[in-house]
Amino acid sequence: MSLGKNTVHARKQKSLAKCHTMTQAPAAEFRTPASHHAMQTPVLVLNASYEPINICGARRALVLVLKGVAKTEEEHDAILHAARVLMPLPSVIRLLEYRRIPHQTRALSRKNILLRDRNTCQYCGVVLTAGELTLDHVIPRSRGGLSTWENLVACCHPCNRRKGNQLLGELTDMKLLREPRPFSLHTSRHIMRMIGHSDQKWRKYLYY
Repeated sequence: MSLGKNTVHARKQKSLAKCHTMTQAPAAEFRTPASHHAMQTPVLVLNASYEPINICGARRALVLVLKGVAKTEEEHDAILHAARVLMPLPSVIRLLEYRRIPHQTRALSRKNILLRDRNTCQYCGVVLTAGELTLDHVIPRSRGGLSTWENLVACCHPCNRRKGNQLLGELTDMKLLREPRPFSLHTSRHIMRMIGHSDQKWRKYLYY
Protein backbone atom coordinates (compact mmCIF):
# COMPACT_ATOMS: atom_id res chain seq x y z
CA MET A 1 0.00 0.00 0.00
CA SER A 2 1.46 3.39 -0.96
CA LEU A 3 1.65 6.16 1.62
CA GLY A 4 -0.36 9.34 1.12
CA LYS A 5 1.45 12.55 0.19
CA ASN A 6 0.67 14.11 3.57
CA THR A 7 2.21 11.17 5.43
CA VAL A 8 5.37 11.21 3.32
CA HIS A 9 5.69 14.98 3.76
CA ALA A 10 5.19 14.70 7.53
CA ARG A 11 7.93 12.08 7.80
CA LYS A 12 10.34 14.21 5.79
CA GLN A 13 9.60 17.24 7.96
CA LYS A 14 10.25 15.17 11.08
CA SER A 15 13.65 14.12 9.77
CA LEU A 16 14.50 17.70 8.82
CA ALA A 17 13.57 18.96 12.27
CA LYS A 18 16.15 16.65 13.82
CA CYS A 19 19.02 17.74 11.60
CA HIS A 20 19.98 20.79 13.67
CA THR A 21 20.50 18.84 16.90
CA MET A 22 23.71 17.10 17.89
CA THR A 23 21.80 13.87 18.51
CA GLN A 24 22.96 10.87 16.54
CA ALA A 25 20.09 8.62 15.57
CA PRO A 26 20.77 4.88 15.22
CA ALA A 27 21.47 3.59 11.73
CA ALA A 28 21.09 -0.14 11.33
CA GLU A 29 23.04 -0.11 8.05
CA PHE A 30 26.30 0.83 9.77
CA ARG A 31 27.06 -1.14 12.91
CA THR A 32 30.41 -2.74 12.17
CA PRO A 33 33.03 -2.26 14.94
CA ALA A 34 35.58 -0.92 12.43
CA SER A 35 33.26 1.94 11.46
CA HIS A 36 32.29 2.89 15.03
CA HIS A 37 34.92 5.62 15.37
CA ALA A 38 34.17 6.98 11.89
CA MET A 39 30.50 7.32 12.85
CA GLN A 40 31.48 9.94 15.47
CA THR A 41 33.16 12.15 12.85
CA PRO A 42 31.61 15.65 12.84
CA VAL A 43 29.79 16.62 9.65
CA LEU A 44 28.87 20.19 8.72
CA VAL A 45 25.16 20.62 7.93
CA LEU A 46 24.13 23.28 5.39
CA ASN A 47 20.68 24.62 4.73
CA ALA A 48 19.35 24.32 1.18
CA SER A 49 20.72 27.86 0.69
CA TYR A 50 24.25 26.63 1.58
CA GLU A 51 24.12 28.50 4.88
CA PRO A 52 25.88 26.50 7.65
CA ILE A 53 23.32 25.69 10.34
CA ASN A 54 24.83 22.99 12.55
CA ILE A 55 27.14 20.05 13.06
CA CYS A 56 25.98 16.46 13.44
CA GLY A 57 27.72 13.10 13.65
CA ALA A 58 28.49 11.08 10.53
CA ARG A 59 25.87 8.50 11.57
CA ARG A 60 23.11 11.10 11.62
CA ALA A 61 24.37 12.61 8.36
CA LEU A 62 24.21 9.24 6.61
CA VAL A 63 20.67 8.68 7.86
CA LEU A 64 19.60 12.02 6.38
CA VAL A 65 21.28 11.22 3.05
CA LEU A 66 19.79 7.73 2.87
CA LYS A 67 16.31 9.11 3.61
CA GLY A 68 16.64 11.63 0.79
CA VAL A 69 16.47 14.57 3.18
CA ALA A 70 20.02 15.75 2.41
CA LYS A 71 22.78 15.24 -0.15
CA THR A 72 26.52 14.96 0.35
CA GLU A 73 28.40 18.06 -0.79
CA GLU A 74 31.90 17.12 0.40
CA GLU A 75 33.39 13.73 1.23
CA HIS A 76 36.23 12.35 3.33
CA ASP A 77 38.61 9.86 1.76
CA ALA A 78 37.28 7.05 3.94
CA ILE A 79 34.73 4.54 2.61
CA LEU A 80 32.24 2.93 4.99
CA HIS A 81 31.70 -0.78 4.38
CA ALA A 82 28.41 -2.40 5.38
CA ALA A 83 26.64 -5.61 4.47
CA ARG A 84 24.70 -4.16 1.53
CA VAL A 85 26.22 -0.79 0.70
CA LEU A 86 29.48 1.12 0.30
CA MET A 87 29.33 4.86 1.03
CA PRO A 88 31.97 7.58 1.24
CA LEU A 89 32.10 9.24 4.65
CA PRO A 90 30.45 12.68 4.32
CA SER A 91 32.25 15.82 5.44
CA VAL A 92 29.55 18.34 4.46
CA ILE A 93 25.88 17.66 3.72
CA ARG A 94 23.15 20.01 2.46
CA LEU A 95 19.43 19.82 3.17
CA LEU A 96 17.28 19.51 0.05
CA GLU A 97 14.49 21.65 1.51
CA TYR A 98 15.09 25.04 3.10
CA ARG A 99 14.57 25.19 6.85
CA ARG A 100 13.98 28.41 8.76
CA ILE A 101 16.04 27.83 11.89
CA PRO A 102 16.14 30.40 14.72
CA HIS A 103 19.79 30.30 15.82
CA GLN A 104 19.10 32.21 19.01
CA THR A 105 16.66 29.63 20.38
CA ARG A 106 18.90 26.62 20.98
CA ALA A 107 17.61 24.38 23.75
CA LEU A 108 19.03 25.15 27.18
CA SER A 109 20.96 21.99 28.05
CA ARG A 110 24.19 20.89 29.68
CA LYS A 111 25.66 19.99 26.29
CA ASN A 112 24.88 23.42 24.82
CA ILE A 113 26.22 25.28 27.87
CA LEU A 114 29.52 23.39 27.53
CA LEU A 115 29.58 24.12 23.80
CA ARG A 116 28.98 27.83 24.40
CA ASP A 117 31.74 27.93 27.03
CA ARG A 118 34.06 25.78 24.83
CA ASN A 119 34.56 23.17 27.57
CA THR A 120 36.35 25.80 29.63
CA CYS A 121 35.82 26.40 33.35
CA GLN A 122 34.49 29.95 33.51
CA TYR A 123 36.32 30.64 36.77
CA CYS A 124 39.85 29.25 36.39
CA GLY A 125 40.06 28.86 32.59
CA VAL A 126 41.06 25.19 32.54
CA VAL A 127 39.90 23.25 29.46
CA LEU A 128 38.51 19.78 30.22
CA THR A 129 36.44 17.05 28.60
CA ALA A 130 32.66 17.20 29.00
CA GLY A 131 32.79 14.37 31.55
CA GLU A 132 35.22 16.31 33.72
CA LEU A 133 33.08 19.44 33.88
CA THR A 134 29.93 20.34 35.74
CA LEU A 135 27.53 23.29 35.57
CA ASP A 136 27.50 26.06 38.13
CA HIS A 137 24.67 28.43 38.96
CA VAL A 138 26.36 31.84 39.21
CA ILE A 139 23.63 32.85 41.64
CA PRO A 140 23.02 29.61 43.59
CA ARG A 141 19.57 28.08 43.33
CA SER A 142 19.23 28.18 47.12
CA ARG A 143 19.59 31.96 46.87
CA GLY A 144 17.06 32.48 44.11
CA GLY A 145 19.18 31.71 41.06
CA LEU A 146 17.41 30.28 38.02
CA SER A 147 18.52 27.75 35.43
CA THR A 148 18.97 30.18 32.54
CA TRP A 149 21.60 30.92 29.88
CA GLU A 150 22.67 33.97 31.91
CA ASN A 151 23.05 32.06 35.20
CA LEU A 152 24.64 28.76 34.13
CA VAL A 153 28.32 28.31 33.27
CA ALA A 154 30.74 25.46 32.69
CA CYS A 155 32.76 24.80 35.81
CA CYS A 156 35.46 22.38 36.97
CA HIS A 157 34.73 20.39 40.13
CA PRO A 158 37.38 22.13 42.30
CA CYS A 159 35.99 25.59 41.46
CA ASN A 160 32.45 24.34 41.99
CA ARG A 161 33.35 23.11 45.47
CA ARG A 162 35.27 26.29 46.31
CA LYS A 163 32.40 28.56 45.26
CA GLY A 164 29.81 26.45 47.02
CA ASN A 165 26.70 28.39 48.01
CA GLN A 166 28.30 31.82 47.80
CA LEU A 167 27.76 34.79 45.52
CA LEU A 168 30.72 36.07 43.51
CA GLY A 169 30.47 39.37 45.37
CA GLU A 170 31.24 37.48 48.57
CA LEU A 171 34.45 36.02 47.12
CA THR A 172 37.70 37.86 46.50
CA ASP A 173 39.52 35.18 44.49
CA MET A 174 36.83 34.09 41.98
CA LYS A 175 35.33 35.90 39.04
CA LEU A 176 33.82 34.98 35.68
CA LEU A 177 36.03 34.93 32.60
CA ARG A 178 33.14 36.32 30.52
CA GLU A 179 29.50 37.24 31.00
CA PRO A 180 27.28 34.23 30.22
CA ARG A 181 24.85 34.87 27.39
CA PRO A 182 22.38 32.88 25.29
CA PHE A 183 23.49 31.24 22.05
CA SER A 184 23.75 33.65 19.13
CA LEU A 185 24.53 33.29 15.45
CA HIS A 186 28.09 34.44 16.22
CA THR A 187 28.46 31.81 18.95
CA SER A 188 27.12 29.07 16.71
CA ARG A 189 29.45 29.99 13.81
CA HIS A 190 32.44 30.17 16.14
CA ILE A 191 31.73 26.66 17.42
CA MET A 192 31.45 25.36 13.85
CA ARG A 193 34.80 26.91 12.98
CA MET A 194 36.40 25.55 16.14
CA ILE A 195 35.21 21.99 15.53
CA GLY A 196 35.94 22.04 11.80
CA HIS A 197 39.27 23.90 11.78
CA SER A 198 41.15 20.77 10.69
CA ASP A 199 38.84 19.99 7.77
CA GLN A 200 39.74 22.14 4.77
CA LYS A 201 36.49 21.17 3.03
CA TRP A 202 34.50 23.20 5.58
CA ARG A 203 36.35 26.48 5.04
CA LYS A 204 34.46 27.82 2.01
CA TYR A 205 31.13 27.30 3.80
CA LEU A 206 32.15 28.96 7.08
CA TYR A 207 33.40 32.22 5.53
CA TYR A 208 36.90 32.22 6.98
